[in-house]
Amino acid sequence: MRVLIAEAEHALYAELLREQAPELELRGSDQPDALAEYAAGGAVWLGQPDLLVPLLRQGFQPQWLQSTWAGITPLLARGLPTNYPLTRAVGIFGQVMAEYVLCHVLAHERQLLARLAAQVEQRWGNRQPQSLNGCRALIIGTGDIGLSVAQFLAPFGIELCGIASQPRHLPPFRQVAGLDDLSRLAGEADYLINLLPDTPATRDIYDRAFFACCKPSALFINAGRGVAVVDADLVAALHQGQLAGAVIDVCREEPLPAGHPFWDAPRLLLTGHSSAPTDPRLLVQLFVDNLGRWQGGNALRGQVDFARGY
Repeated sequence: MRVLIAEAEHALYAELLREQAPELELRGSDQPDALAEYAAGGAVWLGQPDLLVPLLRQGFQPQWLQSTWAGITPLLARGLPTNYPLTRAVGIFGQVMAEYVLCHVLAHERQLLARLAAQVEQRWGNRQPQSLNGCRALIIGTGDIGLSVAQFLAPFGIELCGIASQPRHLPPFRQVAGLDDLSRLAGEADYLINLLPDTPATRDIYDRAFFACCKPSALFINAGRGVAVVDADLVAALHQGQLAGAVIDVCREEPLPAGHPFWDAPRLLLTGHSSAPTDPRLLVQLFVDNLGRWQGGNALRGQVDFARGY
């Protein structure tokens, strides 16, 4: 079985795969010419969507493609084939994303940045913080990552609500509602945490009307997709005091260009798409598990429905 590894860290992936599946024939690179040469023989593909899209555009097609990203938007571009099995990275980002969210929730509740600013100004800042116990968090996107975040936050006594494509019963959430209830539930939340994938239904949903529904004391965290946020409307909401702050991990254009309003928006923290990096060890475990499923004709973990976009 030939496996094409299209990854910046292809050597590490190959080393890990040799330990778990030494029978595989591995070919890895992050260079377009080498990848095209390796793809010519037909193979299973493992790697970054941005490195694999050029191969699809050249007419190469995998027997099966395992993305090393949770997001597979580049592979859904118009004109690309959809008649092959595609799986996204699932089940490996939950804890690291939960740690990211908890970090910023605690930092906000404990006024960490305000205290740092006070220290820089040599001003004694002794405003008392509140406890997370009794706070309300709205997690928008309740898949495996959103559920992991909820399970991480629950022991702190946070009241958890969720938004999904359809309402459902899903502990520890008190309620999981559909997208139609987003604005209503947003108005009750102290923390608004976006973890939605990029689909036509989730683009531009955080706009002027949404921010007008939020509590002025609320913190907005976007660790989902940048296209979900109308940038100008978020900046305006911060200037107008409609939000206490925002933590933005993902942007419409990355790297964020110089001069973008996010750079100097008040109370906005940029974290540079670092919330949940792929752990190659966990990804290789997922790949080997899925490889066994694929070879046995069984359902794959994280298989993408091209019509839904995730």
